Amino acid sequence: MHDQTVQVDDLRLVALPSAMNCADMFVRFTLTEWRVKSMVTDVTNTAKSLVRAVVGEVDKSAPLAMITVRLRLSGSSLSVEIEDDRPTPRLVVPPELSQSSSGVEVLADGRQLIWSDLPLPTGMDATVVPLPRRGTTRAPAIRPAEDENISGLDDEMMNRILNALKRDPDQPR
Repeated sequence: MHDQTVQVDDLRLVALPSAMNCADMFVRFTLTEWRVKSMVTDVTNTAKSLVRAVVGEVDKSAPLAMITVRLRLSGSSLSVEIEDDRPTPRLVVPPELSQSSSGVEVLADGRQLIWSDLPLPTGMDATVVPLPRRGTTRAPAIRPAEDENISGLDDEMMNRILNALKRDPDQPR
């Protein structure tokens, strides 16, 4: 299903209704970073449908479950995958998604993965998507504080201020 994976990005979320908004922002950010903005609408709608399918099954009385929202570039498609941490969640593909390019897989530990593949724009495959360059850039060094007298205060004045700050407020002056 996922041969020639070129790029993967994922996000762990608590399986609550707010996960749909978080997944939406994650998809928008990732597709902008991958420079395939033309797919944003389709991929966000797909991600929301898949997250809704998982979150709709969450038992409010049970401990909170975690989901992983994953975007994967491989071959001529972009896959949206939602991995559910709950054992045997009994997921089904949402009716609004194509049954031929979507599915549910049971993972080795009983959890499930619900996924949907979307074709990349015409003439594009995963190997030509301009991926972000992440280097090992270091933050610039912090400049040491200059040794200068604050507002022209001399040492005697600074000592008087420090002593006044150390004084017990209940003690008479």
